[in-house]
Amino acid sequence: MLELKSTSQLTDDQLLAHVERALTHAIANRSLAAKLKEATHYALLGGGKRVRPLLCLHCCAAASANMEHAMPAAVAIEMIHAFSLVHDDLPALDNDDMRRGRATTHVAFGEPLAILAGDALFSIAMEQALSCKIGAAHIAHELANATTEMISGQVLDTLGGFPRDFNPAQQLELIHRQKTGALIRAACRMGAFAAAANPDTLDRLSRWGETMGLMFQVVDDILDETQSSEHLGKSAGKDIAQGKITYPKIHGIAWSRDYVKELLAQSEQLLKPLSDGAQPLRAMAQALATRTK
Repeated sequence: MLELKSTSQLTDDQLLAHVERALTHAIANRSLAAKLKEATHYALLGGGKRVRPLLCLHCCAAASANMEHAMPAAVAIEMIHAFSLVHDDLPALDNDDMRRGRATTHVAFGEPLAILAGDALFSIAMEQALSCKIGAAHIAHELANATTEMISGQVLDTLGGFPRDFNPAQQLELIHRQKTGALIRAACRMGAFAAAANPDTLDRLSRWGETMGLMFQVVDDILDETQSSEHLGKSAGKDIAQGKITYPKIHGIAWSRDYVKELLAQSEQLLKPLSDGAQPLRAMAQALATRTK
């Protein structure tokens, strides 16, 4: 197991290096067909902000436990995220040819192998979750439930099928709470489970994760309209081109930016009662609210 110091003793770059090594180790140790190993390695280790594993580790630390306990959970949540991106980019769904500044997995390896690489990431993620020494059953259940919610959100975003009485604003929030928010909330809860957090701390970190998930997607919607594809490392403006509903489309850019500030303030209130161990979460919230890609 990786030896981690407390969150406060690690720089962000050092913590990210631990995450990258754990992700690499999880794939390298698997006995996979050569082509499948290459494709899963490409899909999982091709860069990215690693928001979800960092949230998982920081929430474990905020609940006063060693981050080592949450590393398998952190690896698992990032694998599910990578699986979702591989499948989301496929021609049958969003049909994207660029992700993180390079060719998407299906462009690099072909559609059949991309689909199978996503499937493999899903199953290995569940094994990782179940390998946690503390709270494994809760962690695996949380991951499975959030994955189902994410897939449901993708269906709503791609194919529709909302309740008849939902207006566009309600439809938009439901999409975001499921498609993006479910995994971010789960990352926080999984970290808390790995720390055997008390009920109050689990509740606060759960609500904080919900707030972050929503804020993350509102910012994404803003960036999709205001930044170039080159800057984002993925296709910009596709949501509008495909007629999808977004926060700027429904409420306008100015309102959306104000909403991000409101969500950031809510997140700070939720963290107030927690110890200094929650300081990295405050820093992450600020960074996620002000990111430009």
